[in-house]
Amino acid sequence: MNDATPPNRCRIVLIAPSGVPVDRITAAFDGGDVASLILPENGMDEASFQAFAERIVPAAQAAGVAVIIAGDTRIAGRVQADGIHVEVSKAELAETIEHFQAKMTVGAGGAKTRDDALELGEARPDYIFFGRFGYDNKPEPHPRNLSMGEWWAQMIQIPCIVEAGSDLASVETVAATGAEFVALSSAVFADGVDPKVAIARANALLDETAPRLED
Repeated sequence: MNDATPPNRCRIVLIAPSGVPVDRITAAFDGGDVASLILPENGMDEASFQAFAERIVPAAQAAGVAVIIAGDTRIAGRVQADGIHVEVSKAELAETIEHFQAKMTVGAGGAKTRDDALELGEARPDYIFFGRFGYDNKPEPHPRNLSMGEWWAQMIQIPCIVEAGSDLASVETVAATGAEFVALSSAVFADGVDPKVAIARANALLDETAPRLED
């Protein structure tokens, strides 16, 4: 459950991995501060993805966690999600922003280079994500994600999310870049991991080590 006043440092964004049960996702919210939850479709058909999201959205929002649906604007609207995440061209991103940003968060991913990121940034999304869903299988964050996040945080006012590794300690590495958000998935939801305990530990690490962000 989130406090009324969020911490003034890098915050956690959860990404639901493929096959994780709903109760494990919602258990994470009991571990402390989580800014938002991104739900990729992870190979589900439309009906299954919508049913999955419908079970999670109310619990997440009750805990103060914003829910962002990846890729499907129709499902985002049907389940009353807080946002939509897209990985599209600048033109398509601009169109999505025009249609949806007045009523929900619109975030962007998919940038492989600085030029890619700057081009997407020109459309003014609410955030940009550096990483790839399902590719946090090494203990440390991908070096490119770290370097892109650090460069972006120093240069651009639009917030960024940088994907951490499979080791919870990697939240410290991400926070050191100046990124506003760190994305966690396998570090919280891998087999044998207690999501509540993992989130509590990640928040403790961020409290101890993350630089304070400017208002």
